[in-house]
Amino acid sequence: MNLGDREVFKEIIGRYPKRESAIVPIMQYLQKINNNYLSPEAMNAAAKMVNISRSRVYGIATYYTMFNTAPVGKYHLQVDTCVPGFLHGADEIVKYLSKKLGIAVGETTSDGMFTLSVVQDLASCATGPVIQVNDRYYENMTVRKANKLIKSLKNGKIPENHPSMNVVSRCGILLNDRTKRNCRTIGFYKDNGGYEGLKKAFTMKPDEIIDEVKESEIRGRGGAGFPAGMKWSFLPKKDPRPVYLICNADEGEPGTFKDRQIMEFNPHLLIEGVAITAYAIRAAKSFIYIRGEFSWIADTLEAAIKEAKKDGLLDHIDIVVHRGAGSYVCGDETALIESLEGKRGYPRVKPPFPANSGLYGCPTVVNNVETLSNVPYIIKNGAEAYRRIGILNNRGLKIFCVSGHVNKPGVFEYPLGTKLSEILKEAGGVKGKMKGIITGGLSVAILTASEAKDVSLDYDSCHKAGTALGSGGIIVINDTISIPDLALRTIEFYQHESCGQCTPCREGSRVIRDKLRSLVRGEGTMEDIDLVLHLCATIRGITICPTGDAFSVPIHSMITKFRPEFEALVKT
Repeated sequence: MNLGDREVFKEIIGRYPKRESAIVPIMQYLQKINNNYLSPEAMNAAAKMVNISRSRVYGIATYYTMFNTAPVGKYHLQVDTCVPGFLHGADEIVKYLSKKLGIAVGETTSDGMFTLSVVQDLASCATGPVIQVNDRYYENMTVRKANKLIKSLKNGKIPENHPSMNVVSRCGILLNDRTKRNCRTIGFYKDNGGYEGLKKAFTMKPDEIIDEVKESEIRGRGGAGFPAGMKWSFLPKKDPRPVYLICNADEGEPGTFKDRQIMEFNPHLLIEGVAITAYAIRAAKSFIYIRGEFSWIADTLEAAIKEAKKDGLLDHIDIVVHRGAGSYVCGDETALIESLEGKRGYPRVKPPFPANSGLYGCPTVVNNVETLSNVPYIIKNGAEAYRRIGILNNRGLKIFCVSGHVNKPGVFEYPLGTKLSEILKEAGGVKGKMKGIITGGLSVAILTASEAKDVSLDYDSCHKAGTALGSGGIIVINDTISIPDLALRTIEFYQHESCGQCTPCREGSRVIRDKLRSLVRGEGTMEDIDLVLHLCATIRGITICPTGDAFSVPIHSMITKFRPEFEALVKT
């Protein structure tokens, strides 16, 4: 076993106020240098490195999906078969790869070259099907492209990934011109007005910045829509404990891939937002918790931080990019904090809230990538200018992600309150006849085509229509799709991602999955349909984090709105 470079371990441990927080990046490093395999010996070495028990390390390794506790092939092929991938034809890719390589899902070729797996949601919803090969994405895949990829890998060549999708920015604030080769550099960013908001912030008092963000009326863009400035103001006054700022970049909601666009192509916008927010809340340490699969984007962010430091812009704040290791639940702010502390990502019971007792028991603010990326514009141009974008109670702009059955899937930066029909038109229109649509990521209620006809994309209008804006992940479903199949694929995702801490979520998701599988196989009963509805109604609102609601709401809506499709599967 390769035990690695001690200087690397020292650097990793030095990033964190507490040694235990280094455990996940150390495990990631050991896995990477040992043929993508985290052996028992590697786990023991990691435990000694940070002075924690071997059992705790094993618990971490078996909790996060990106750790391989059994050997895998030289090339680990992981196909995203979650709902957006399913709609874009991922099952065909899995079937082809299985036949081409002569192995089933979960198996490795006899020569040790390839392991084939299916995974849940890689935030490549508009560029699917996607195959992740070790830590590299290959998007917009077809059978022909998959064949070419396998041939190249067999020859020892790692091809480049050049995905394409539709990118439209009506506001010109969050999505920059990615066609420019230097779009990620500080020079490009500053030439286009970057870091002027930070410079202005340094002329203001911290509380004045918080008031400005409050007056802008920006609501959190992670899904809940809680006012950002109000969240900052909850921090205790004159508290001797250090304050921490965490950027939630663990983008795992199926149908959502907006934060990735900012970090990958406009990284300095996020860095400026973090820098301003840290100054406002008096934080000297900030973490960008990015989902582990985004390894190349993490590298992009670290390069941007290095540039900004060299330019003297981050003297007041130390920003650390921390890679997660594969857990949907870590999108919950308290589960994220637990993970950052070097633990399994179990959500915490609230209260206490992170503002008073967050990271390491200290005052903490957790904001989403898109939320923080709006801050530079607000400070540079003022709250009044920001309020002029959007509509009453829904101020500002939003990146809408469109995937599924449209002709030109992609990301669309528009003011809140824009008609859904306008976004779909910009996405090239619906392929075929629309059957249903999801407006805010997979965890919100589905709308029928008639219900969606006049919907506007803002928090209040979506709520009035019986759904939610959520993360702004729009998934279009046409009439070629069976809603029971869609429901099954939905619950398979959430059952796989349940952390298991809450019985209603852990057991409820399993039972719903099993009942829907029986129905789809033609072995279900009318009582099974009623039981699933009963469980969905019972689970809502009784779990520690929103995951229980995240599957019970969409499944309940799919059955109630398309019940004849479920009943047609019951053999009398």
